[in-house]
Amino acid sequence: MALDLEDLATRGLVAPERVDELRRVAENFAVALTDDVAGLIDPADPADPIAAQFVPHTDELTVSPEESRDPIADERWSPVPGIVHRYPDRVLLKPILVCPVYCRFCFRREQVGHEDALVSPEELSGALDYIRAHPEIWEVIVTGGDPFLLSPRRLGAIVQALEAIPHVAVIRIHTRVPIADPRRVRPALVTALAAEKAVYVVVHANHPRELTDTVRGAIGRLTRAGIPVLSQSVLLRGVNDDPAVLEALFRGLVAMRVKPYYLHHPDLARGTAHFRLGIEEGQRLIGALRGGVSGLCQPSYVLDIPGGHGKVPIGPHYATPGPAPEQWLVEDPAGTRHRYPPADETG
Repeated sequence: MALDLEDLATRGLVAPERVDELRRVAENFAVALTDDVAGLIDPADPADPIAAQFVPHTDELTVSPEESRDPIADERWSPVPGIVHRYPDRVLLKPILVCPVYCRFCFRREQVGHEDALVSPEELSGALDYIRAHPEIWEVIVTGGDPFLLSPRRLGAIVQALEAIPHVAVIRIHTRVPIADPRRVRPALVTALAAEKAVYVVVHANHPRELTDTVRGAIGRLTRAGIPVLSQSVLLRGVNDDPAVLEALFRGLVAMRVKPYYLHHPDLARGTAHFRLGIEEGQRLIGALRGGVSGLCQPSYVLDIPGGHGKVPIGPHYATPGPAPEQWLVEDPAGTRHRYPPADETG
């Protein structure tokens, strides 16, 4: 069951006198939490990192000049409804625009949570026809919204349709459900993902407290079925802008057989400035993990360039040109620089 503002007030997660002012936020951006997520929030902590992600705040009504309704230009790259074709060899397929929870920093917050949540059968058919007509498409990322909110029958039909397209080799599904509503990951849903082609599931988690025993059970149902699971996270001020928190999050994911894939710099979505760090600060946080945790625990720190110009890594650099031709200065995890190739000390 999704919780709304009144539910949050009843549970003590929002002060009753703030409900009216927060309705102004809800009029602009969808609000919903699951019981699982609400149960993680400490109402006595005004800086609770779970509440920061999901409980609306009046800061969302402040829009910075650089922010946009469509910060990575999905619309610019959408040739037909339900498709975003930004990169030559892969497309996004968006069959649903509703989520189990609505993240307060979401870059699609203007698109999700409305009444027209499902792509129509005709639009879905047209989106699949588009994929069939473009043999350069090697990978399809099923996203939204949250595809795991589709019935197993509908989700299975999409997987089967994609599997039948000869040039599609990889099906990737992005979902918050295993983290936010893990009991929904039932055997029927897992069975719906069965395919001979490679099917990956990418989950979204931002704080180690989200990795509960119930979440471990949901992830385990996927991995035991042979489905590789990756994760993506967003670097958020007041949530995970601390090396120890990031380390605990990524170690916890890897221990569940989830490979951290992306750590996103927050997009320039409207009303999200209070979450954003500077890139240099993000680089310092990522650099603090180097050498201290396994490479399995280190995602790529990436930025989606505003305007739809694509995703690029923006992590710290460890190699710079050296004083001699064909020589580099390479920094180790302790911050000491070394020449590469090493200087000839025999001459």
